[in-house]
Amino acid sequence: MKGLGITVTEHLLIHQKESPAATGRLTRLLQELIFAAKIISREVNKAGLVDILGLTGDINIQGERVRKLDDFANHVLIYRMERTGVVCAMSSEENADIIPVPEDMHQEDYLLTFDPLDGSSNIDANVNIGTIFSIHRKVSDRPYVTLDDFLRRGSKQVAAGYFIYGPSTMLVYTTGKSVNGFTLDPSVGEFLLSHQNITIPERGKVYSVNEAYTSYWDEKTKRVVDYFKSQENERGKPYAARYIGSFVADFHRNLLYGGIFMYPADKKDPAKPRGKLRLLCEVAPMAYILEQAGGAATDGEQNILDIKPSALHERVPVFMGSKLDVEKATNIMQGKD
Repeated sequence: MKGLGITVTEHLLIHQKESPAATGRLTRLLQELIFAAKIISREVNKAGLVDILGLTGDINIQGERVRKLDDFANHVLIYRMERTGVVCAMSSEENADIIPVPEDMHQEDYLLTFDPLDGSSNIDANVNIGTIFSIHRKVSDRPYVTLDDFLRRGSKQVAAGYFIYGPSTMLVYTTGKSVNGFTLDPSVGEFLLSHQNITIPERGKVYSVNEAYTSYWDEKTKRVVDYFKSQENERGKPYAARYIGSFVADFHRNLLYGGIFMYPADKKDPAKPRGKLRLLCEVAPMAYILEQAGGAATDGEQNILDIKPSALHERVPVFMGSKLDVEKATNIMQGKD
């Protein structure tokens, strides 16, 4: 019927049929993630009207103060994912260790890593926030899950995506073939296809970085930022500076319009010797999306998806976005330009 778009469930089932080896388990997992995101979106949208703003009083594994919405989103995701029947363990940005699925619940071979509410420091200011997720398959033949099952390269992901809670709620995801975006229609409660086959421009218009930390960067990093401050984009105008401070929001804008997002290593802060963003629950899933959309992501030395994690909450510096912009930044970091 004219006016009714393709729902995300229809889209998942169409792609499932295209793969003869598909079992439907990944579709089931993504459907449960979508349901959890609807619950989170509902709470985000009424956050100012109920007692869910502010802090819980707890400190998470990252040493950050936990906000009420963070805690709510984390519990919703864990509760829903335990009941999918296809997940055997999880890892959350909010939890110190891996989260096993209770033994009395059915399990299959999927591992889920997520940041339940990225950008949560901006919640009280009503800035866009989001949920980031990464899906791997357990490949070891052990009957139990260990840390090694999670410490795998981003190139081994089977799916990745994010939900962004803003003026509208959107899902952007990939299973390794293309990147598609779906917008939640609150009148029918469904995510409808709104951004088909997303492709990031080869060269962007903006650079995104927190320049307040300039004095903490090494000289190569400063040269990268200076390059984009002085460089003209394809329209013959200077690159515009755009930095929201919510990773998922900055990433989403650059994915659609083109640009480069940078969070370099902070050489003077011992708490962030390898950057601020977490490899497994933030950077790797976004890098996987970018690669499928024609973009790139590096730590200044190597492709993000080639990095072998050494810890569950490992942090990395990152340069990600339009392919030619990231190549230029990486060349400068490697002393080639």
